[in-house]
Amino acid sequence: MSRRKVTSTDIAREAGVSQSTVSMILNKKYNASFSRETVERVERAAKDLGYVSQKRKTSRSNKKEKLLVVFCPNLTNPYYVMLLQGIESRAKEQGYALFVCNTQRDLRMEECYLKMMWQIRPLGIVYMCNPSDCFMRLVEELSRTIPVAVINNQNEKLDVDAVELDNSKLGRLMARHFLELGHRKVAYIAPPLTVRQKQRSKRVEGFLKEYEAAGIRENVIIKAAKEEIDRNVAHIDSEYMIGYELTCELLKETGDITAIAGLNDMIAFGVMDALHDAKIKVPGDISVMGCDNTLFSRLHKVGLTTIEHFVILKGRDACDIIMKKIATHVTKYSDIEPISTYHVEYEPKLIARGTTSYAKQRKNKN
Repeated sequence: MSRRKVTSTDIAREAGVSQSTVSMILNKKYNASFSRETVERVERAAKDLGYVSQKRKTSRSNKKEKLLVVFCPNLTNPYYVMLLQGIESRAKEQGYALFVCNTQRDLRMEECYLKMMWQIRPLGIVYMCNPSDCFMRLVEELSRTIPVAVINNQNEKLDVDAVELDNSKLGRLMARHFLELGHRKVAYIAPPLTVRQKQRSKRVEGFLKEYEAAGIRENVIIKAAKEEIDRNVAHIDSEYMIGYELTCELLKETGDITAIAGLNDMIAFGVMDALHDAKIKVPGDISVMGCDNTLFSRLHKVGLTTIEHFVILKGRDACDIIMKKIATHVTKYSDIEPISTYHVEYEPKLIARGTTSYAKQRKNKN
């Protein structure tokens, strides 16, 4: 017949102390002050009764968390929040946790986070934008041991898995809509068009190409914010203020434009408010459109014409790519390690709402 297991209650009875005292002394948790005599009495009782300490469960600490890392340039633009929502919803379905690295477009922060990856060793990494040029090779090096998916501009040459976005195509769609409505003198408002932010320039280039094909490239005014704006930590209204302030400048410089495009919805909202404050009707006097089809663009009182390119689905797809790569490593196909590169792309779609209409006809002077 097996001997009954000695418990802390048995020791407490033997030593003449409380069960909680026994528990704290045996587990070396001295949250209260015990005399040396009490400690020795408890330890002696435990030894005399043949008490065997239970091994603490360590499965939780030893078990590697299913962790994915997400690199994000900022969370002030709803576009990135939507991407993160798509990634997180898919990760949650598969039992993964997320660690978000918000780089604020700061090279030092991006480098610091990238170096941390060798210690954190996540099961996968999702870049919500193109890695900075100076870290392209480092990202590719990481991808050889940790699955990496980048939601990037299609024109970038990066040898990793990607959910691609042809920004030039988005710009072309925006321009085509204006041209079909008869807008011949237009403006395009954008954040800083720097070498680091090529996706912005691609969108503007696509817009210009359509107007160039129509023979009126010179009728497009490009107004971009100063480069220093990207060096500062983005505020929640940073892109909105770009749209507002550059529109105010634009109205002082010219009075014959009939349409304004914002590089994204947040900029377009700033454009609309600047026009409202100048008592210019949208779309009666000037048409406005954005890009990304964020939540606020769909509100009835806003009704912003914009471009849908399925942002949330892109986030989910980036996560799916990571899951497929992880599964490939777990389930061996053969003795040879398969190498696969995934590329996913959605066809963008114009969402025409209430902020664009046919160009206002100028009255001929007799």
